[in-house]
Amino acid sequence: MAIGMTLVPALYLVSIKTYPQKRKKGDHMQFKGFPKEGLAFLDSIILNNSKEWLDDHKEEYEKFIVAPNKAYIQEMGEHLQILVPNINAVPKVNKSLFRIYRDARFHRLDPIKERIGIIFWQGETHRMQSASFYMHYDPFEIFVATGIRNFKPKLLTSYRKEIKNERRREELHLILEALKAKGYHIAESKFKRYPIDLDKEDNYAYLYLFGALYAYKTFEPNAIFHSSKIVEHNFKIYKDCFALHQWLFELTLRT
Repeated sequence: MAIGMTLVPALYLVSIKTYPQKRKKGDHMQFKGFPKEGLAFLDSIILNNSKEWLDDHKEEYEKFIVAPNKAYIQEMGEHLQILVPNINAVPKVNKSLFRIYRDARFHRLDPIKERIGIIFWQGETHRMQSASFYMHYDPFEIFVATGIRNFKPKLLTSYRKEIKNERRREELHLILEALKAKGYHIAESKFKRYPIDLDKEDNYAYLYLFGALYAYKTFEPNAIFHSSKIVEHNFKIYKDCFALHQWLFELTLRT
């Protein structure tokens, strides 16, 4: 098969024929979009980054950040069950919704994050070392991604072992080429040096330079972001990137 082809292996194709079950009324807050007040709240943190300020504005935080984000997690989780029936979509802080507090040991002057992060992951490994669907946003940009955003040493070792397999590295190459052809960005290479025993003329040598692997799109806050349509918008991105998700999930099973 020619290297330039972007045909994705049949193993990674998905046919969407079913839809999420409708939830019963009263199950949880209905998601109507991310409120503009939430972005204004994050914007205020830039000028008022302190625990004391957040404590004084706890009501707004719960109303404009926590509640709508939990509703989004519930809604998107139901959609993602189409792709991954056992997806981890947990509408709780420090689960699918990242904490707004930074590690105080390293952020004494800016203990509060100015952006909100959301993650849905597959498997029993740590969420950040699992194949996942991710989003974060701040007042200026929405970032939607599929993959693993950082390989810790154990996972990096497994990844490099995985791409020594001719079939697996060709599958990954074709998946990445197909995503780029659709307009997706791929994580930048982390490493500048190749492994000592690697043939640098290998057409797949570039795969060894990744220290993370994900595909993503970004966009500015818009009317879709502030409406329930953002669920379908992001789900399409996750669906487009599902082949990459599957490839990485197989990797985690061997780690």
